[in-house]
Amino acid sequence: MSTKLKIYLIAGEPSGDALGARLMRALKAKTENNVEFFGIGGDTMEKEGMTSLFDISELAIMGLCEVIPSIPKVLKRIKQTVEDIVKIHPDIVITIDSWSFGSRVQKKLRALKLGIPQVHYVAPQVWAWKKKRARTMYKYVDHLLTLLPQEPKYFTPYGLDTTFVGHPVIESPVVNGDETKFRQKYQIAADNKIICLLPGSRHNEVARLLPTFLEAAAILKQQHPELFFVIPTVKTVATRVKKMIKTSPLPILVVESEEDRHNAMSAATAAIAASGTVALELAIANVPHVIGYKVAPLTAILVKKFLHIQFVNLSNILLGREIVPELLQDNCQPENIVHYINRFLEKDNLYRYQQEGFKKVQSILGLGEQKPSERAADVILELIKKNKN
Repeated sequence: MSTKLKIYLIAGEPSGDALGARLMRALKAKTENNVEFFGIGGDTMEKEGMTSLFDISELAIMGLCEVIPSIPKVLKRIKQTVEDIVKIHPDIVITIDSWSFGSRVQKKLRALKLGIPQVHYVAPQVWAWKKKRARTMYKYVDHLLTLLPQEPKYFTPYGLDTTFVGHPVIESPVVNGDETKFRQKYQIAADNKIICLLPGSRHNEVARLLPTFLEAAAILKQQHPELFFVIPTVKTVATRVKKMIKTSPLPILVVESEEDRHNAMSAATAAIAASGTVALELAIANVPHVIGYKVAPLTAILVKKFLHIQFVNLSNILLGREIVPELLQDNCQPENIVHYINRFLEKDNLYRYQQEGFKKVQSILGLGEQKPSERAADVILELIKKNKN
């Protein structure tokens, strides 16, 4: 009979997959490999030794309106996941990000009273919207791990044990990206300035953003023939991305591996990105960038009604001022993107303002301190130990 710890992890999208993989590495190191992993994850978690219950691309949905057609499939996956947890009876269950899916699994587990510690990693952004959620999470999870230092104060008053562990972006490989290796591998000349197009990791993001990003790239290429365009993408949307660029007159390089993605970002002179974790990676890598984002019109109306923040980009939120231009909905137009990329190419005052802001963001997130995955692993192992005593 195996005496290894059994840890069940549930990640619903690529950012959670990357977070889960780092946590798995930290847990293996701290237990001298005396651990087994089960659950749901992507390529990166599978490389660390977990066979995913199903493909996480099925859960890569965003937008209030976009979710509705997928409800029957998601409900089926929730039931399947809970049944798998009951069968395995792990030492702990950790849902990572994707609270809309993870919360439903956690609620059903709590009702079953299995005596298994339940953890959620990445706090729902209650400071942005759905503040009431902070009052109810304690019913479904025993501990919450947060990425930002200001987040615990929203949950601890309601009886939920919460630990700030740090943002995973500070241990992203993008910090040590290799521009020379990337240029050599793809034979990109030193005088070609690389512009990264990052249209997101969800199908609906790519469908809405990539056409606009490609239009902007075509204009920029006319203005600056020396530019070289790269799309660092992920498995969940790679096929769609490749299909969409076939109609573009531009020669565009698409890269999928984690190493290539991060090396490409490190090599970039500037970037056009969807709002999200990838934009924060660009800030950590000191890459000048503009963000664009579009959702369904009805989703946009509802978000505007319920969102209680001035900015959507995390760098801007952390600093309380806009250092990264936010082109949202109707403002996400090719000509607006081109305007900002040209400013970065000229290295004007906006370029300098961003660089100064990136240093402050890096400091807030704890760059150079203990790795967030190691802090998270310490909390998880302590929870398992307490539950066994």
